[in-house]
Amino acid sequence: MFLLTLYQKSYHSVELFMYKQVINYSCRRFGTFKCCSRPNRHTEDYCFPSPQLDELYLCNSKNKEEINTNIINRKGVGDINKVLQLHDELRLQPDNPSIKCSLTQEMLKIPNRTHPEVMNYGEMPHIVKFLGDKKHFNFKPNEFHTITKKLNLLRNDLSNFTGHRSYFFTGQLAEMESALIKYSLSKLLDNGFQAVSVPDILDRAIIESCGMETQGTRSQVYSLSPEHYESDKCLSGTAEMALAGYLMNKELSQDELPLRLAAVSRCFRAETSRTSDERGIYRVHQFTKVEMFGVSEPEKSSQLLEEFREFEERHFASLGLHLRVLDMPPHELGAQAYRKYDVEAWLPGREMWAELSSCSDCTDYQSRRLGIRCGDTHLHTVNGTACAVPRLVIALFETHQQPDGSVLIPPPLQPFMGNSSVISKDTTKHIPRLRPIKRQTLKS
Repeated sequence: MFLLTLYQKSYHSVELFMYKQVINYSCRRFGTFKCCSRPNRHTEDYCFPSPQLDELYLCNSKNKEEINTNIINRKGVGDINKVLQLHDELRLQPDNPSIKCSLTQEMLKIPNRTHPEVMNYGEMPHIVKFLGDKKHFNFKPNEFHTITKKLNLLRNDLSNFTGHRSYFFTGQLAEMESALIKYSLSKLLDNGFQAVSVPDILDRAIIESCGMETQGTRSQVYSLSPEHYESDKCLSGTAEMALAGYLMNKELSQDELPLRLAAVSRCFRAETSRTSDERGIYRVHQFTKVEMFGVSEPEKSSQLLEEFREFEERHFASLGLHLRVLDMPPHELGAQAYRKYDVEAWLPGREMWAELSSCSDCTDYQSRRLGIRCGDTHLHTVNGTACAVPRLVIALFETHQQPDGSVLIPPPLQPFMGNSSVISKDTTKHIPRLRPIKRQTLKS
């Protein structure tokens, strides 16, 4: 009950902050999209669209080699030979619904095209640039876990449900999480983004239409029990999916483009790792993230992607981090991305680079599946991460640690943390140190 109350208070403070910020911006155009769908028997305004795939490209045998090479380079699961075979069968039996359905299902498995430059990268990413100075220490820098243990700010061994893949932030570490969310959101609003509060439970079809697998051994998606829900529902892995779903079946006008949306959400991922580099809170099942989502005309999505990347660079550099930007190779793109940049930070304690965020141009992959249009044109979607809390706090603590074990708070975050400039033992001594108690089984 205490944790629920604490979460509600924290969430309320973020909502209040968002409300105060949003009223300072003009949102008159937002939410006035034209609905392109017809109601169905389940709800008055919800109807999942039939995917409008690029059959002229996918079913043209002249493109077979190009598509097959793309699938192999991206380590995808699509089969272009099966697509062409079913297309030939459909030409002989144009009214056969089974063949039509099978063809659509096979076309849905084909990944997005890949940017021509990226196709030449092979297995390794291309380093775009470095940002910020690499900090030098006159002592051996500690890892995040060691720093927070001495300051009594983190526990990731107290959960009865997800074990070491979950965590408790306390004291000024919890304050820093809130500060990062507020700072990130305020910068996005300053840059013309509009805030949206999104749900964490989504239809399976929406998540799959965004390019994520929801079933099978490779899935990172949590599925909810059908015994308790009326249809297939899953926990969202990122607000990108909810924002895309919000725009499903919507027709935007040209003066609404490019559309820039921002959302704060909890992200749920069933991913696991046994590598020592990803220990602690580096890879967890649930975390808070601030997401960017954009919609543009087809010829302008590459420009919007560069805008998202430049925002991430400025944003993380303002926190005093040493960064490098990578243009990712085909096998790192997922099914949906045409091009993807990763922004990594140097972790002095672990002596390694760590991904802080990424941004992707998905072209019309998602819009063709979700019916996001401007007139008869399927628009392009772009997404990016403005703040993924766990890895960002790891980078901040390891970069700004001091010889006495304290951590300097970056100046941009100080107004959101009561103008404090340092995290030290003096500021955390009131937090009780908790020790797990082993449960004893009574002998009969």
